[in-house]
Amino acid sequence: MYEVTIKKSFAAAHILKEIGGKCEELHGHNFLVEVTVAGETLNDEDLLVDFRDLKRWTNEILDGLDHKYLNEIEAFQGINPSSERVAKYIHDGLAPQVQAVNLQLTCVTVWESESAKVTYTGPDHA
Repeated sequence: MYEVTIKKSFAAAHILKEIGGKCEELHGHNFLVEVTVAGETLNDEDLLVDFRDLKRWTNEILDGLDHKYLNEIEAFQGINPSSERVAKYIHDGLAPQVQAVNLQLTCVTVWESESAKVTYTGPDHA
């Protein structure tokens, strides 16, 4: 099994309601996102996936989050736009493109600081 991981970043603000503390106030993060895909077979160029393609697919999703107030994004209406929810949002957006090239989206990890991260593996992960 081969795995390929890329890292991308975006900046955004949010408010996390009803959790107590400072996070209930408007605040922002420079989020770091890691995306890992896996597969058994290399393509004709001896690559699992071209890094450029995986970065492009990820950027297409992150562009909708970058420099945004996450609470106003439709996907986060009625829920806290926590790092957990952001990781799932990115995962769900990437999954169709990754599956279309016969790869498995292993996980999406969202770092909201140097010492705090969340990883979402999707519903089919064992």
